[in-house]
Amino acid sequence: MTPETEEELAGIIKGADGPLRIEGGGTRPLGRSSNAARLSTARLRGITLYEPGALTLVAGAGTPLAEIAEALAAEDQRLAFEPMDHRGLLGTEGVPTLGGVVAANVSGPRRIQAGAARDFLLGVRFVDGQGRIIRNGGRVMKNVTGYDLVKLMAGSYGTLGVLTEVALKVLPAPRCTGVLRLEGLHDADAIDALCRALGSPYEVTGAAHLPPNEGGAPVTLIRLEGSEASVAYRAAEMQALLAGFGAFTLDTDPERCAADWAHVRDVAPFQGRAGDVWRLSVTPSHAPAIVADLPGTEAIYDWGGGLIWLLVPEGAGAGAPEIHAAVATRGGHAMRIRGDRSRAMFPPLAATVAALQDGLRRKFDPRGILNPGLMTPMETP
Repeated sequence: MTPETEEELAGIIKGADGPLRIEGGGTRPLGRSSNAARLSTARLRGITLYEPGALTLVAGAGTPLAEIAEALAAEDQRLAFEPMDHRGLLGTEGVPTLGGVVAANVSGPRRIQAGAARDFLLGVRFVDGQGRIIRNGGRVMKNVTGYDLVKLMAGSYGTLGVLTEVALKVLPAPRCTGVLRLEGLHDADAIDALCRALGSPYEVTGAAHLPPNEGGAPVTLIRLEGSEASVAYRAAEMQALLAGFGAFTLDTDPERCAADWAHVRDVAPFQGRAGDVWRLSVTPSHAPAIVADLPGTEAIYDWGGGLIWLLVPEGAGAGAPEIHAAVATRGGHAMRIRGDRSRAMFPPLAATVAALQDGLRRKFDPRGILNPGLMTPMETP
């Protein structure tokens, strides 16, 4: 089912006599697989309002991200939260859409400086599990409308309602990007360097550490954005600050810099390789020790170590109990992004959070027909 209007979508949901599997562009099949009827938002597309001077954009949930990026680039603007493209990692096709990004709160390397996708939402329209059309928020930055359903819908994975329209704040694109690069640091030293960089006053917009490629060495990357003069000044100060770790080199070539961060953003080192992929959110200073507790795995550190992408090769021996235990001892949570889809992927929940989540679902989807079971948490090891 692929409705062309919000009203048609509401009618489908109201008349549904069984579970529905909500889909945008089909690029991110996360969570448990389902035999529910497919309901796509792909035709609810198009930019309905774009005011560059007000830094606001409104578009249908099925609007391809590429279409939005093209419109913003024409005005030297961009989506600040740098959403990941999951297709390479998950081996999927399709087209990433705005609604899918918001539903999963997809945020990339720039989150450490700009914030997450939900932080840029101004308003949403969606259809809940009873077929009601709901609007919350607005199309301007200063808007007060009571309950903040806008933030609630981000990261709800279509379990509370089906997004039909999203209003966003956008930001100007920088004139210059510089990437400081150093090869050969061990994980602990690299995370120490990244934490110092993020704790500096030099407005870092990317901080990552990548494992060695074939025949190479591990690579530590720090991104600075702004005017050419500002990037040059901050890069020199950063190089002096981190001189004890080695000689960072600065690259300001636009194509190479963009390629570096697309590589990080889309977890390129793990694409096309066998094994499960996990996403761990942790305290940056604990990240190397957590990875050390999981021998046989391979890690990509983003957000200065606050985000770990973990590849668990076949036969490595690290599974859900070991990963959850390694994270739990130091704080944080772990989520399986790629692997056996017959099993739950979301982290275990505290009893109070689980009760709150269940209460929200009963309110917005009392029949339990929207992506049922998708967000079922893993059992606590």
